Amino acid sequence: MIRLFVAVELPEDVRAGLARLCAGVPDATWVKPENIHLTLRFIGEVDEGGFRDIDAALGQVLAPGFDVSLGGVGCFPKRGPPKVVWAGVAKNAALAHLYDKVESALVRTGLEPEGRKFAPHVTLARLKRARMGRVREFVSQNMSFEAGPFPVRSFTLFSSFLARGGAIHRPETEYPLTIA
Repeated sequence: MIRLFVAVELPEDVRAGLARLCAGVPDATWVKPENIHLTLRFIGEVDEGGFRDIDAALGQVLAPGFDVSLGGVGCFPKRGPPKVVWAGVAKNAALAHLYDKVESALVRTGLEPEGRKFAPHVTLARLKRARMGRVREFVSQNMSFEAGPFPVRSFTLFSSFLARGGAIHRPETEYPLTIA
């Protein structure tokens, strides 16, 4: 079985800027700089045949390239103890269009539709026991974070392996977007 997700890779300077934010919340598990990305769709575990079908379907996605910007930070869920600290993504119709195309391609392979509304973000940390006060302080101190705009000219199918030190992400296939 292979654990998969689809994401937009971020430029090195953007990942470095995000990585500089990753401190100040005790008990947070911060995402390693090399693993920082903008997830389009988490797929989960599939077999080799499913992998081949997904790869072929994503290869048929046609969408234009675009620019995207990041801004602000926050946490999920809105109610209850926070579980994820994230950097926001500026509203972007082209990104939403790419998500719709990817989602449609994945559903055609037999995957269940994503049950949640697409809320583009970049995960910075996962939380288990972090104190809400420290999370609020982090969000308040980093609300003015901005990065971009930067070009998005492709999206990538990643495999992910869970290891003791955190997930290891490996790009499997990169799919180019059309010239905008």
